[in-house]
Amino acid sequence: MNGQQISSIDALESVVGRTPGAMHLKVIDHLDAGALRWIAAAPLVCAGFGDASRLGVTFGGGRPGFAGGDARSLRMPTASLDDPDLARPGAAFGSLFLIPGIGETLRVNGRVEQAGAEEIQVSVEECYGHCAKAVIRSELWAAQPVDAVPGDPAGFIAASRFAALATLGAEGHADLSPKGDPAGCMAQLDGDTLWFADRPGNRRCDSLRNILGRPDVALALLIPGAAQLAVLRGQAALTTEPAARARFEVRGKVPSLAIRVAVSGIEYQVSPALARAGLWPVAPAAQAIDPAALFVEHIKLNRGNGLGARLASAALAVPGAATLLKKGLDKDYKENLY
Repeated sequence: MNGQQISSIDALESVVGRTPGAMHLKVIDHLDAGALRWIAAAPLVCAGFGDASRLGVTFGGGRPGFAGGDARSLRMPTASLDDPDLARPGAAFGSLFLIPGIGETLRVNGRVEQAGAEEIQVSVEECYGHCAKAVIRSELWAAQPVDAVPGDPAGFIAASRFAALATLGAEGHADLSPKGDPAGCMAQLDGDTLWFADRPGNRRCDSLRNILGRPDVALALLIPGAAQLAVLRGQAALTTEPAARARFEVRGKVPSLAIRVAVSGIEYQVSPALARAGLWPVAPAAQAIDPAALFVEHIKLNRGNGLGARLASAALAVPGAATLLKKGLDKDYKENLY
C-alpha cells in the first residue's frame, strides 16, 4: 500500500480536489437562532473529544431539548453522554446533532469549558449544516427497531450502516464526521485492520486532513434500529490502492480513497443514549426544521470580508433563496450520492 498511500495535502487534493470556497461560507462562529432550534429538536448527538493524550467518541441522547445553550455556549447534562469521562476541561470538541427524519445534520465544534457532575459546557467555535448524503446512503431513518444484532465485532461491523468518525487536527481542533453506506460497504474488519471508504460529502475533507496531521481516530458504528455500538480506536492511513477501493464499490461507483485503520481497541457496548433517544420507528419532529433555510441564514451571517462572501450573502438575500438551494441540494443528492 505504501506506494499509493496519501501522505500530504497536495496528494490528497490531487485525488479529491480542493475544498470549494463556498463550503467555508456556511460556517459561523456561534449558535444562531436556527442552530438553537435544531439543537432543541434533536434527541441525539454524536460527540468527539480529544486532547494531546486521548481521542474518543461517544453518543449523548434523551428527549428533544436535552441539550441547549446560547450563542457562545453549548450545554448538555453530563449524564446524557454514554462516556462523560471523555469531556475533560480544555478538550477539543466536535459534534453532530441528528433529528429523526431529516438527512442533514448540524455540526458544532469547540472546546470543553466546564465539565461537572451535572453539566458539560462547550465554548462554541464553529457551527454549520452538513449535507444529507451519509444519512441517505445509510437509510438511517427507514429502519425499524432491531432486537437481535450480531454478537461478534466483525459481524456487527459488517451489518453496520452508519458511523461517526472523530479526528483531531495537528492544531488541536476536533472534527466529528458522519459516514453512511449499505451494510457490508460501511466498514469491513479484517483481523485487527478496519477498512472504510471516503464518499462524496460536503468536500471540506476535515477528517482526511486531520488524519494526515495526526493519524489517531475513533469510530462509532451502529446498525440503524439497534441500541448497540461498536467503538474502535486506532491509527488511520489514506490510500488509493485499487483493491482497497474496489471492495467498496456501490452502484458501479468506486470511491477515490479508502481509509485503513490499524485497530488498537474495540468496545462492543449498549448505548443508553440511543435507547433514551428512541429514534426508531421515526416520528415527526416536534419543531418544523428547514435545513435549506438554516444553510441560507448561515451564509448570510458569515463574517468573511472577501468578495465571495459578500456576493453569496447578497444572492441569498432574495426571496425564495432557500427553495432554490433545496432544489440544488436534492439534485446533488440524486446525482452525486456515490
